[in-house]
Amino acid sequence: MEPAVGPAAPLPGPAEAQDPPPAAPEPATGLPDAVLADGELTVRGRIQEASNAVLYCTVAHDGHTASCVYKPVAGERPLWDFPDGTLAQREVAAYEISRACGWDLIPPTVLREGPYGTGMVQEWIDPPENSDEVPELLALVEDEEPAPGWKAVGLAQIGDGRTALLVHADHPRLRRLAVLDAVINNGDRKGGHLLPGAGGQFFAIDHGVTFNAEDKLRTLLWGWAGEPLTDEALEALRNLERELAEGTPLAARLAELITDDEIDALRARVAALLSSGRHPEPSGEWPAIPWPPV
Repeated sequence: MEPAVGPAAPLPGPAEAQDPPPAAPEPATGLPDAVLADGELTVRGRIQEASNAVLYCTVAHDGHTASCVYKPVAGERPLWDFPDGTLAQREVAAYEISRACGWDLIPPTVLREGPYGTGMVQEWIDPPENSDEVPELLALVEDEEPAPGWKAVGLAQIGDGRTALLVHADHPRLRRLAVLDAVINNGDRKGGHLLPGAGGQFFAIDHGVTFNAEDKLRTLLWGWAGEPLTDEALEALRNLERELAEGTPLAARLAELITDDEIDALRARVAALLSSGRHPEPSGEWPAIPWPPV
């Protein structure tokens, strides 16, 4: 019998390991799709600080070996405002949209069977060996205005009655991510969801709280709010709008992952971004920044 997995139940056997090994056998680029989708998945440990079941694994297929994260549906905590589908399905849908935009912002992600049932499997991102390659993306500064190369998010309490200005880098890859989050309606873009990779790149993870039919955008990436979208972003959105049309392969794939209402809302968000030509602004109807922010 397959062992039970759930938020309150410890995973038996190798899943009790505390921390994953430090290095992944494969880089986060150029991994064949079949490795994650069809490879032999072996659980090596559990990410202890995660609120849902998150397992560190290796996957092997046709001479390729890679490290990955496996999030079984059986280990998800129900969310009252996301009653349909699963976190795993929304994570895969977010990857599909990122790929359709032509942006490799999210590590390769698939939905498949694993040792604890159906779940999301995503390529593991190792930090660069050289700390100088880690991009500085978020900071708290005591200045009233952001320095050149930075965008202001808002004031934050830092203790003893003091405040500091929360800023993020004016980074083109980060700006693409702000657009992607607006498209997928990300309700939880925290600083800890940005993982540095090799060559000064970074990747975005944890996209289970996305694609709600109601506006749920909560993010640290408000620095471009109200500013015109870049030409690159507009072109990506036009391509995405075409790929989201009824009867397309992407529309069929999304229908397996999220609801019809969520797909309709996704199309409406893309159309609204193209119509306005600008980054969205906070609505003021709910907290615009997730808590905790990191």
